[in-house]
Amino acid sequence: MRTVSILTGRTLRLFFRDRAGVFFSLLSALILIALYALFLGNLQVDNLTERFPNAETGDIHWFVNAWVFAGITMITTLTTALAALAVFVDDRASGRFGDFLVSPIRRVELILGYLLSSFLISLAMTLVILVVGQVYLLTQGDSIMTASEAGETLGYVALSSLAFAALSSFVVTFLRSSGAFAALSTVVGTVIGFLAGAYIPVGTLPDAIVNGINALPFAQSAMLIRRPMTAGALHALTDGQAQAAKAVESFYGISATVGEVSVTPSLAIVVLLAVLVVFCALGARRLSRAIR
Repeated sequence: MRTVSILTGRTLRLFFRDRAGVFFSLLSALILIALYALFLGNLQVDNLTERFPNAETGDIHWFVNAWVFAGITMITTLTTALAALAVFVDDRASGRFGDFLVSPIRRVELILGYLLSSFLISLAMTLVILVVGQVYLLTQGDSIMTASEAGETLGYVALSSLAFAALSSFVVTFLRSSGAFAALSTVVGTVIGFLAGAYIPVGTLPDAIVNGINALPFAQSAMLIRRPMTAGALHALTDGQAQAAKAVESFYGISATVGEVSVTPSLAIVVLLAVLVVFCALGARRLSRAIR
């Protein structure tokens, strides 16, 4: 384990030393914040004002803010997990694997070092975004999550970071240059907001597209994170009315269905665990073949 710790620490140092890389790993989150600050936020506020004319303006803004930062939190778990593996791509492109293999480092230790560092970077960066979101709510006069809601959110964030670190470790094994990795990161950073229903609510999309999005682990991860992060704001917005709350949850991706099948939190957790196990195995196998 000492060797794994050293390799993990190496990747962490290399990642955080590259300030531009750290910035670009958060670029999708920053773009989403800018979009909602400029015009998308007002659209959601206007939409909710029409649907809930008796709701307090502050409660509407509270819900929109909480919902936006929940989406940003989910996006960060994926984009930073992927960004952390830039070190793997650089090591492969530079032929550094040869140096590792002639040293007393077992291949499995090298693989675990990359996987663990991807998870830790994703978790750390997402926690920063999570704290920033809660501080922002306070500055707007909104309430933050309760202790139980924060604990639930942390659990979902950790699970998402693990799952997407495994998924990213599999995907990057197909890349052989830093240019290819940069292109992939750009595409992922652009598309993931749509796949998670973070740019626009899924309720505005056709049913066929909604079913396709909800079947993906990204939307299910976003659903899990949104539930505790928007719980207080949703209750205030709907004044505790179950039917109204159900409609808002469906429209804003806080609950999900695929056809006639309801995606429960338990099912979403199972899906993310499956992503973790399957892609961890596939990624480890591919990484082992790539390290030559």
